[in-house]
Amino acid sequence: MNIDPAYFTWYELLTTDMAAATKFYRDVVGWSALPSSTSRVPYTLFKAGDHATAGLLELPPEGLKMGARPRWMGYVGVKHVDAAADQIRRLGGAVYVPPTDSNIGRISVVTDSEGALFAVIGQPQVAVQQPEDSAKPGRFGWNELFATDLQKQSTFYREVLAWQRDDTEDRFANAYLTFSAGGQIVAGALKNSDPTPPFWLFYVNVEDIDAAVERVSAAGGRAGYNDAELPGGVRIAYCSDPQGATFALQGKRSHKQQVGWTTEWQEFSSRGQLVAPKSPAKK
Repeated sequence: MNIDPAYFTWYELLTTDMAAATKFYRDVVGWSALPSSTSRVPYTLFKAGDHATAGLLELPPEGLKMGARPRWMGYVGVKHVDAAADQIRRLGGAVYVPPTDSNIGRISVVTDSEGALFAVIGQPQVAVQQPEDSAKPGRFGWNELFATDLQKQSTFYREVLAWQRDDTEDRFANAYLTFSAGGQIVAGALKNSDPTPPFWLFYVNVEDIDAAVERVSAAGGRAGYNDAELPGGVRIAYCSDPQGATFALQGKRSHKQQVGWTTEWQEFSSRGQLVAPKSPAKK
C-alpha cells in the first residue's frame, strides 16, 4: 500500500464531560481551548501556544451503550483511508467507524488484530503534528502500544502502515520494540502481561514532570511515577483524568527523587510514587 505519512498526526479525547475535561487539561498541560465552528457536533480544539494539538468531543451515546469509556485516541496519517480500512479488516482488525468525511478530514476508527483502538486519517483539514514537533512542550512526544503478542502486532502494523520493526537491546527483545516509518521512530510497543486489553497510550511533553504530577492530583486526576529515567533525564508519569481517560506525561524532574515502591495502579504496573487525587477546590 502507498502510505504517506504513516505516523501519528492527530489526537482526540472522547469524554463524558467536555467542560470538566477542558478545565483539567488547561490546568495540567497549559493547553488553551477553542470551540470549533466547522463540526456538526460540539468539538473543541486544544492548542499548545498557537498550534492546535488535539481535539475534544463528547463520547457518543451509542458508544456508551456498547461499554465505551473516556479515552484518548490517536490518528495515523494515510494516503487512502478506505484502502487502509479494508486492509485492517482482512488482517483481523475491526472497523468501528467506516471511512467518513469529517471536520478534521477523511477518517476511520479501527482496532488492530488484538483490539487496540486507533484511527486513520487522510486529507486532514487541521494542522497536524509533524514528527519534528514531538519534542516541544505541550505536544505529544511518544506513542506506545500495550500488546499481548509483539510479533503478531509488528506484522499487523507493517502490513497496514508499512511500519518497520526495530528491536531494542537483546534483554528487552521479547518485551519491547519500536516502529519506524521513513527512517524515523514513530512508536513503541510493550508486551503487556496484565489482563488489561491491549491499548494505545499517548505521552504529552511537560517542562517539569513533578509540577505537572502535582497539578494532575490537584485537578482530581491520578498519576504514578515510573522509576526508569530516559535519556536526557526525562521521567514518565502514568495518569488518568477525572473522567477516567488514561494518558502519560514526560519531562524532567525538578524535585528531589523520593524512594519509591512497587504498586499496581489501573492498567499500569510501575515502581514509584503513587499520587492520589485531591478533592477539587470549591469555587
